[in-house]
Amino acid sequence: MASVEPNLPVDRVTVWRGDITDPPAELAVDAIVDAANESLHGGSGVDGAIHRAAGPRLLEHNRTLGGCPTGSAKLAPSFDLADRGIAHIVLTVGPVWHAGEHGEAQSLGNTHEDVLLANCYVQSLRLAEEAGARCVAFPAISTGVYGFPKDRAAKIALGHVLGHLGQHSLPERVVFCCFSEDDADLYRTLIDTRGKWLTSRRRVPPL
Repeated sequence: MASVEPNLPVDRVTVWRGDITDPPAELAVDAIVDAANESLHGGSGVDGAIHRAAGPRLLEHNRTLGGCPTGSAKLAPSFDLADRGIAHIVLTVGPVWHAGEHGEAQSLGNTHEDVLLANCYVQSLRLAEEAGARCVAFPAISTGVYGFPKDRAAKIALGHVLGHLGQHSLPERVVFCCFSEDDADLYRTLIDTRGKWLTSRRRVPPL
């Protein structure tokens, strides 16, 4: 991928549907984010796929980290994924969605889960930047078995990624890796309509 200096943060964002462990070479992804659990010992979904692709040394390494609290992030080598151009794995633990279980209205940014999810993106971007990663790929953290509403999670993700890119030169590009074309379309729609919802949301402060 040619080195280009984008003018706007949104120009540094790519939406892609595919396997986060095997991004196409043209995306030049050198760091991926693992939606892990607090033990960091592997699980299902994206977490399991990353552990399988990175090989058993990832689990051996993670056992030395002492776990990771929800909303935090830790850095690991890519191990067997190095052959695919990936140098770093950022381990982050998203929140389980409990807000609104009793039907109460909750505006974006007003729940504890919102803050924890926002912090996943803030901390992951910070670690990727410190590692010198030029392109980092995120899954849709917490939107699988953890039940976080997809639209809400995508707004939190986009808001904080765009905020980071507006103030930092690294990573040069962020890729939102989506499981389905419907998920990818959601991100594309939110990017196109960001002028409406970004100005009305309550910014979620990091922990």
